[in-house]
Amino acid sequence: MGSGQLVAVFGAYGHTGRFVVAELRKRGFVPVLSGRDAGKLQALAASFPGLEARPASVDDPVALDRALAGAAAVVNCAGPFATTAAPVIEAALRAGIPYVDVAAEIEANADTFAHFSDRARAAGAVIVPAMAFFGALGDLLATAAMGEWAAADEAHVAYGLSSWQPTGGTRDAGAVSRQRRGGARVVYRNGRLDYRQDEATTLKWSFPEPLGTREVIGEFTMADVVTVPSHLSIPEVRTYMTVEAARDLSAPDTPAPTAVDDDGRSAQTFLVDVVVRSGGTERRAVARGQDIYAVTAPLAVEAVDRILTGRTRTVGVASAGEIFDAPDFLRALSSHISVELPSTPDEPARGQLDTVEGS
Repeated sequence: MGSGQLVAVFGAYGHTGRFVVAELRKRGFVPVLSGRDAGKLQALAASFPGLEARPASVDDPVALDRALAGAAAVVNCAGPFATTAAPVIEAALRAGIPYVDVAAEIEANADTFAHFSDRARAAGAVIVPAMAFFGALGDLLATAAMGEWAAADEAHVAYGLSSWQPTGGTRDAGAVSRQRRGGARVVYRNGRLDYRQDEATTLKWSFPEPLGTREVIGEFTMADVVTVPSHLSIPEVRTYMTVEAARDLSAPDTPAPTAVDDDGRSAQTFLVDVVVRSGGTERRAVARGQDIYAVTAPLAVEAVDRILTGRTRTVGVASAGEIFDAPDFLRALSSHISVELPSTPDEPARGQLDTVEGS
């Protein structure tokens, strides 16, 4: 447990930030509330008596240093991460504390690996980007499915979301990513990110029950294409999204998430189906749960706890699957998600993973 250690949360008043603050308190940490809007910070602090609010903006290094002073770690929940990640990482490096973020932006995560890997490794620092539903969960599942395999030919991550009510932060981050790509879509092929102008295809994916076969957007690319190949030798990483959820995300009038329980979770449910293939065999790992934003909080806070208690495997910039014991990490989340990991001999590969081209 946190034993009263201070953990700074940048973007604490955002939708995901509030879940992270609540989870930190539940785990025995003391969140330090930070972000750009002093008014929103004070309002949040009023709802959590005893917590300190420390306003800071990414263009003010002195204020960022004050926000992180005395903290054992920092969790960055403020998007777009193309703007916030580098300044908050720099502040963490100056403070000599671990940095964790919940970025789903592909380019922002790639930038973190590209720009900070050497410095962080040389300093013995820990930087874990994409420690969230998108990026970390698929990476942990793929790593656990790989087991003793040193390499695989393909990794497929299929997201079965019952719906997707995006937050304002999700919409803003998506707009920044589209702008950076010039409207192109990104895929991970032959060991590298590739930007393409053609349309993604619609496929049918055979999810485990209760979902069954569903239409998905093929190459609906998420942060897993950065996290998974950052440490696993897999030249082809593909991600998929149920058609209904993709339509929700693209529709301008889809409402933000609405709480349906005392924890503030929405009614949304998810199933993440990960298949890795090597030669003629495949392995599968599955996670099920409720609310993609809410489940990000235990992912990020479990990461902080493991970093601060020395349960890590490396230093530098590292994804969840590389720095943590993936099966053990997933088991630790049993009160938040249910997980099925390979426990039987490898199965024969089934063509294109039961996917067939659709309309």
